[in-house]
Parts: sequence; structure tokens; C-alpha cells
Amino acid sequence: MRSGSKPAMSFRIAIVGAGIGGLASALLLARDGHDLTLFERFAAPRPLGSGLVIQPVGLAVMDMIGAGEDLRRLSSPITRMLGHEAGGRKALDVSYPADAPGRGIHRAALFHLLWDRVQALGIPTVTGAEIASTPQDAAGRRLMLADGRDFGPYDLIVDASGAGSRLSPLKARPLGYGAIWGTVPWPETGLPMDQLRQRYRGASRMAGVLPIGRLPGDVQPLAAVFWSMPQAELDAWPTTPLESWRAEVATLWPDMAPFLGTIRDNAQMVVARYGHGTLRRPHAPGLVHIGDAAHRASPQLGQGANMALLDALALALALRGPKDQALADYAAMRRWHVRAYQGMSALFTPMYQSGSPRLPVLRDRLLAPFSTWPVVRGVLTHLVAGTMIPPLAGTDAP
Repeated sequence: MRSGSKPAMSFRIAIVGAGIGGLASALLLARDGHDLTLFERFAAPRPLGSGLVIQPVGLAVMDMIGAGEDLRRLSSPITRMLGHEAGGRKALDVSYPADAPGRGIHRAALFHLLWDRVQALGIPTVTGAEIASTPQDAAGRRLMLADGRDFGPYDLIVDASGAGSRLSPLKARPLGYGAIWGTVPWPETGLPMDQLRQRYRGASRMAGVLPIGRLPGDVQPLAAVFWSMPQAELDAWPTTPLESWRAEVATLWPDMAPFLGTIRDNAQMVVARYGHGTLRRPHAPGLVHIGDAAHRASPQLGQGANMALLDALALALALRGPKDQALADYAAMRRWHVRAYQGMSALFTPMYQSGSPRLPVLRDRLLAPFSTWPVVRGVLTHLVAGTMIPPLAGTDAP
């Protein structure tokens, strides 16, 4: 199946979740003439979280949606990921393709770009929609809401409701480490505004600064700051004294201290918990899972948003083919790309976020020097760009 083929027929589709994957799916499927309704459990759809990186493959999908140029305007180009141990030893150094940098962006800016386009197309949206069940009968699947509302039948329900999905059977393995994330104005500093910078104390602490462009209608450049810690300490974060935390961060990485001056309340830093898992079969009759509802991993490789965008594109392309084969085609397109990145995430994450005393030594004394070899640097460039293997098997997309 090729990306230029036309849809064989249109379907009546319900999309559950107005996150990145759900909104991208709505835009791509609307372009192909499908009859859509978008369901969101919040009364007012809103972005959750701080900054993220749109990799070159994700930007290609945004270009197909028609939002690529706006994304470039609101984001910061990320040309390099650079991390050092507390003592100054280089532990991470990966560059993006010279002509295809990553794009650091605030999640709210990305949401704005997608949401405004969904609204401009007049795609019906049902808010306050807490899903209770999705029963199936001969006519298709229905959406039964907790408040008694009943919608359908639909030819297909797209579960884009994220890690908290009530429709997905995925049972992800919780990871022992998470992080706190916040958004702050970019201060006067010597740190470059085109690099993701990190500083580590072994694998037990990771401090990071990511340039994320600006919000729509504003000129203030922003940064996402993050700090990893074990789950037990995440639980205690709301009552952790801010001054002691700032002092700990500044001791590890003095250059990060200017970024923390505007953080005056623990609630400004959002707690993020991570899990790892993948559905072997991300679909059932009349139901398909995309994004975090289908696969979850640590954000160490920065691929989460891109995976959701690629899933949305794969589903749109699959629905251009025979109805009875579409969901299997979607799964086949994404299977090996998802597995490859899930495997790399499982391999690398403990080297940067774990309680292991040995893995950071392996990282700093073996992996980091090895990564300077030209061939290895090329492989790592493809890894972060999302092109380690074809993103959508059997197609020429994105």
C-alpha cells in the first residue's frame, strides 16, 4: 500500500482521546473523507505535561497534516543531545541529521496547532465523555458513557486515550524511576538554545534542560526542565522543600540553577511516571489502539509523541485498503518500528535512570567512547531521528 493511494471507502469512526495521537488521527482521517466524532473525557480538552521533542519523522507527519511550518515557527531546533557525568566526563553525545534537526516544543503549543485545525474542520467533539464500555453487535461498536449517553454504532473506534486508557488491555510494567517536569522562561545563560543538555549523578539522578520554543501569541522563549528520581521520592515530591531541591540540583549542575528561579511552588513541576509494555495485537473487531494505549516506554529516546503521530498515519493509510484487512495492515506497518524502539528504550533507560552502580560505569567508560566512532555516530543519529528502521513497513511514508 502506498501513501498516494486513495481510500476505497469511508467509515464512521469514533476517536477516543484528544491528545496528540487522537487529534492527528482526526485530521488525517478527515482528509480521507471519513465520518468522524471525537470524544474527550475532560470538559475542556487541554494538554498535559511540559516539553517534548518532535523528531524528523514526526515533523514529516505534521507536514502532511498541514501544521509543519507552524510547528517550526513555534519550536526550537534541536541539533544535539549532550550529557555529562557530575565530574565532567561526557556520557552522551548524539547529533541530529544536519538538515533535519529535532524540534523542541511545548506540549500546549503542539496541542494548539492540532486542536485549532480539528475545530476549523468542524469535526464533531463530545466532551466530558467518560467511557464505560464499547459493546459490539451486528451493526458495529457503540460507545456507552458513564453518564448514560449512548453513541453509535461505529465501523471503528480508535482508542487514543493514552496510558490511562480504559479500553486497552495493555498492562505495562512500571519503571522504578520517573521525573518531575516544569516549564520556565529561558534565562540569561551560556547554555545553547539548540541542544538538549543533561547532567547525571550515576544513574540515580538526571537533570535536564530542553529548549521548547514559545507559546502561540508570545515571544518569550521557554525551557522544559526535568529531574529524575525513584518512585518513592516522586510520591513525596508535593511536600519536598523547594530550597533543598534547588540546592541539590545546583550542586550537581550549577548551570541549571538560573532556570529554577521562577519555580516557587512544587505544583509547578508535574510528576511523570513511566511504564514499559506493548500490545502484541493492538486491535480487536471494530477497535484499534494507538499511541500510549498500544505501547509505552521511558521517554529516554524522546519518541513518544512521534510514535503517536506515526500510528495515526499508519492507521489512515491502512483504512485506504480493504476494510477486513485494515487493522491487521496497521499493526504490520508499525510492528517492527515499535519493537525496535521499545527494545532500545529497555536497553538504554537503566543506564540513565536506575539504582544500578555498574551500568553508569559501563555507559561512561565503554558506551560513550564507542559512540564517537563514525559508524556508530551515524547509527545513533538515525536512532534519535526515528529512522533506525522504516517507520511504516511496506510503505514509502512518511
